[in-house]
Order: sequence, then C-alpha cells, then structure tokens
Amino acid sequence: MKFRFQRKFLSIPYVLFLILFVVLPILLIIYYAFSDKNGLISFANAVNFFSNPDKLEVLFISLIFGLMNTVFCLLIGYPLAMLLANKKFNKNVVIVMMFIMPMWINFVIRTWATRDVLSWLGIGGGKYPEMATIIGLVYNYLPFALLPLYTTMLKMDKSQIEASYDLGANPRQTFFRVIIPMTTPGIASAITMVFMPTISSYVIADILSENKVTLFGKYIQIYFNNANYNDGSFLALIMLLLIVVSSVISKKISKGDNEGGQASIW
Repeated sequence: MKFRFQRKFLSIPYVLFLILFVVLPILLIIYYAFSDKNGLISFANAVNFFSNPDKLEVLFISLIFGLMNTVFCLLIGYPLAMLLANKKFNKNVVIVMMFIMPMWINFVIRTWATRDVLSWLGIGGGKYPEMATIIGLVYNYLPFALLPLYTTMLKMDKSQIEASYDLGANPRQTFFRVIIPMTTPGIASAITMVFMPTISSYVIADILSENKVTLFGKYIQIYFNNANYNDGSFLALIMLLLIVVSSVISKKISKGDNEGGQASIW
C-alpha cells in the first residue's frame, strides 16, 4: 500500500508538544495537589490553603496588585494606543518600536535599573515598597497592554466614527458608545495579558520592594524550592484556575460585544 502524505500529519509535532509540555505537567500538578508525601490521595493541601489566613492574605494582596496594575496599564495604554494608531500624530512605525524596544532587554535587568532610578528619586522600596512595586509592574507590563490595544485600533472601522459625528454625537458619546465597543477585544486581551502574569510574578516585587511585598507567585516558588511539591502544586492549581476563569470572562466579554451588532450612539 502506497503511503500518501496528508496535511493532518503536520499537526503531529504540535500534538506531541501539547501532550509533553502542557497536558502532562497539568496532570502532575493535579496529582501532587491532591496527594500527600506518600503519594496517597489527600485533601489536606486544600484544607491547609483555605484554613491558612497568611496564604489567603497573600492571594488577596496579589489580586489587588493585579487589579491596580491592570487599571493603570489600561489608563496609560489606551490613550497612548489611540495616539499611536492615529496617522495624524504617528506617521512613522519607529515611534511604535520605541515602546517595544525595552522588552528586548531582560526584565530582571530592567527591574534592577528601575530600582536604582526609584532610589535616586527617593521613592525606593525601602520607604515605599508598595509604590515602588506598582511602578515596576506598570513599567514592565505596559507594552503587553499597549500592543493588543494598538493592533485593535488599527483595525477599527473609521466610517462608524465619522457616522457618529454626522448623526450629531459629541466626542464623549462617540468615545464611549462607538470607539470603546469596537476596541473591546483589545481591552479583553490586554486584561488577560496583564492581570494574571502580575499575580504570578515575584521577581519584580522582590527586587523593587526589597522583599517587603509578597505576591502569590512567590509562595509557589518558596514551596517548590523547599521540595514541598504538594502544597506548591495546590497553589499552582489555584493559579491555573484563576487563569482559566479570567480567560473565560475576557472571551465572553469580547464575544458578547462582537455579537452585539453595530455600536449605537444613543
């Protein structure tokens, strides 16, 4: 029988990669999360997490920092993306690259440089750990919010904006009822790319706050460094569930806006 190559064979490397580096690690996390040190099924890790006020406090603080970082990145990134996507103000792609180039430098080096700058300005982590941490988070994650917003705004239907003005809408009505609905997919992507990575990060908080601010990712790192894979895996599972929930919510928001039909100015 003559062998015939089919296009579906091209998916074999992807399927193998998915199994080895996504499915198996998740199954291992679930196994360790619901087992004890002897490998027996146990829910002690879950009981320990939900009954430990320190862990719940760290999770709450991490959610607050994630929310603050996301809000700041959107407040800064949205008008900046509008400016970069407007050809009246930006006629050269080099300007866009200027905001992306810092991402080519290792984020640890950027974070240490940020720490030195903040210390020189007198707002370092020694005196203001929370402020220094949020500044570093916004600086590092702003491009992740800027890029999806910028890409979405480049694809906006400019005729709808012009039609809103022709129908008598003022700039405020046009912005909230036409522009924002059209850029909702970019907003959802920006939230997904900023919120959860903020919670799972710990290097930025450690360096800028001088170990005075502990995020959820730090707890996971501590447990795995101490070879406590069971508690660490349950924390990682909580993180995974948060990622899934945030992704589903963002997807529904984006899908709901796209199915809502044409934007209305009234």
